[in-house]
Amino acid sequence: MDVQRKMMVAVLKQQGVKDGRVIEAMGKVRRHVYIPEALRGRDPYGDHPCPIGHGQTISQPFIVAYMTQRIEVKPGMRILEIGTGSGYQAAVLAELGAKVYSIEIIPELSDHARAVLAAEGYKTVEVKTGDGYKGWPEHALFDAVIVTCAPDKIPKELVKQLKDGGRMILPVGTGIQQLVILEKTGDTFREIPDMHVRFVPMVKGNDD
Repeated sequence: MDVQRKMMVAVLKQQGVKDGRVIEAMGKVRRHVYIPEALRGRDPYGDHPCPIGHGQTISQPFIVAYMTQRIEVKPGMRILEIGTGSGYQAAVLAELGAKVYSIEIIPELSDHARAVLAAEGYKTVEVKTGDGYKGWPEHALFDAVIVTCAPDKIPKELVKQLKDGGRMILPVGTGIQQLVILEKTGDTFREIPDMHVRFVPMVKGNDD
């Protein structure tokens, strides 16, 4: 798999991922182990999403690298991730030195991600089974928030949990969504529209 990972990194550079630290992290994280073994038939390092069960996917490498690059991860940052999925995005953030608080609504996926992240040695990731719309207020405020599933609109509770000067990136809408970067300064927010993407919908908990 080392050869495939090197080829993936070469493709990311061709696609315009310029942050050297992100490129290095993508080259270190073993993407294939985050995909359940029974679903690894398709090339896990190809430029495409891969199924991970329960109607969910692991995002294509470019999207993972691009979203990571856009939130400008620094060592020691506290990052809230909504939509743990396989745990791959959290691993990339942890590889960059972040403390990651990740929420996944599907128990089987959160269990899987927790186990793989522990096996791979990522001790700075905490995974919670729960409703991502509520965020993780016990650990707020966060330097950055990354959402890897698509709500219809930006969840207000997640904005509240973003620190002054923090940055959020998320896909918004139904069907084909718009990637949006939100920058928070005091009580004001600047929304920066970015590329069109396609993510699985963000699921709301049954108790709301």
